[in-house]
Amino acid sequence: MVWFILGAIFIILVLLGFRLVYEYQRLVRFRLGKYKDVIKPGLRWIIPFIDTVEKVDLRTFAVDVQPQECMTEDNVPVHVDAVVYYHVKEPEKSVLNIENYTEAVILFARAALRDSIGKESLDTVLSNREKIAGEIKSILDKGTDPWGVDVQEVKIQQVELPESMKRAMAAQAEAEREKRATIIKSEGEVKSAENLRKAGETLAKSPASIHLRTLATISDIASDPSQKFIIPLPLEFLQSMNKKKK
Repeated sequence: MVWFILGAIFIILVLLGFRLVYEYQRLVRFRLGKYKDVIKPGLRWIIPFIDTVEKVDLRTFAVDVQPQECMTEDNVPVHVDAVVYYHVKEPEKSVLNIENYTEAVILFARAALRDSIGKESLDTVLSNREKIAGEIKSILDKGTDPWGVDVQEVKIQQVELPESMKRAMAAQAEAEREKRATIIKSEGEVKSAENLRKAGETLAKSPASIHLRTLATISDIASDPSQKFIIPLPLEFLQSMNKKKK
């Protein structure tokens, strides 16, 4: 009976020691409180009550850095939010060197975001987000390396400006559009005047062209209903009348 009980206890202890580790996981093993090794994927066995393990996920995580109020180099307050993509590359460091690496990455990203925005002008922040994201990634890579965490990418999602700045930029954009419209209109008038001048020179060289143009004008006027009577006179008649007056 005693041997039966001991055998049952032994079997239970053996079964309690089995751990199923998935491909995207690692188990950091401690033996009597001391770090021993990292257990790889598969069906593994640990010594019950002597070995303890910490499970680490190696997949890529995306954390949202909530909007931070930052001051640009030219003293413009903006609200900027970003997304950080990272994964654990050294499981033992992520357990031994940091208590909660996810929270630590978020806090570090907030500080790096404010520092990077503070070094750039508003124009750079609005037009070159990739540069700022690259600077933040570089800062995070150095800061998270002792934790065994690798930052893969940083994306700046939105840059929110103060309402007064939005109105000023909208007024500036409207003025710029009006300026371009005026320039385009004036260029069109110049081209139109040049074409009229060329047309006048061409008609002056050919009296027959003048007659044809006159007839075309009369036809256009006649198509518009009105109470006016148009009596076309030959150009030679007008010229002879002018000579008689002289």
